[in-house]
Amino acid sequence: CSIYQDIIYFQTRCTCTEGPQQFPAVQIDAGQGNVVMTDSNNHAYFLLGSQWYKMGSLNLKHVSVGPAGIWGVDLNNRVYKYVAGSFVFANGKSLQQVDAGGDGQVVGVTNTFTIHCLKSTIASAYRKQSPLSWTTLPGLLMYFSCSTNYGCWGVNSAQNIFFTEVTPSTCDISGWTHVEGAAVKVEIETDGSVFVVTKDGDVFQREGIDSSTPQGTSWTHLPMPSRISHVSYDHGNLWVVTDYGTILKCVC
Repeated sequence: CSIYQDIIYFQTRCTCTEGPQQFPAVQIDAGQGNVVMTDSNNHAYFLLGSQWYKMGSLNLKHVSVGPAGIWGVDLNNRVYKYVAGSFVFANGKSLQQVDAGGDGQVVGVTNTFTIHCLKSTIASAYRKQSPLSWTTLPGLLMYFSCSTNYGCWGVNSAQNIFFTEVTPSTCDISGWTHVEGAAVKVEIETDGSVFVVTKDGDVFQREGIDSSTPQGTSWTHLPMPSRISHVSYDHGNLWVVTDYGTILKCVC
């Protein structure tokens, strides 16, 4: 019997229940009404209704879904795009994490923390060409996430949090703004909602985000039933992966 079968209330704003399971889950990403995830066996899955469906036989450690499509990274940091029912190798840059949530552009970081961006025109048109031409961005990050309208957020190896705005067609950035707090992962979604996960497995949401203040104003702690390893948000649903590998679906 799962300990998550009962409804969990927190902050009076969100209600969490056990989501569709593909145990043990490791990482999850949601965007444009779609949800993808990877499990501890490095298999990628796509959610249809309440059932997870395996996306081919390729071993992936990270997947992302958004306006640029579905992109993934394998165990050797090779990048792939999901095209016509299979993952196609996207030669040109090795990344340890990739994000497709921007306004058509794809961003990611390497295992040496360098930051890279694939222009929206290249990302959307890619089918089976090589190599792709990535733009290197200034700075060093260990995790990077973009939205369509409210910029991009990243965290570095010192757990510092940063905000910037990226021009999708050119990958030019506005410069890095340091945001107070500390985190090991950050996710920004299409509507500008930003969530971070700390080294202790706590979850915080950024408040005060709007077009005039895209970096927001403060953090709100969202109590969870256990340590959290990953989160993603889309269409009012906060998807949560616990350290146990269980998936929670929270309505906020």
